[in-house]
Amino acid sequence: MVIETPVMVEGYLPPRALGLVTEWATLHREELLEDWALAEKRAPLKKIKPLE
Repeated sequence: MVIETPVMVEGYLPPRALGLVTEWATLHREELLEDWALAEKRAPLKKIKPLE
């Protein structure tokens, strides 16, 4: 999954699961980008709420 535009770049998920993951990633895009920046620094990540 690419963060900037939630698109699967490798692998397979059933359509329903892919839809849920895409929806979640779209809703939490900024949080994912922040966590990515932290991960690059090997810093602890912040928790991101699940899809409700």
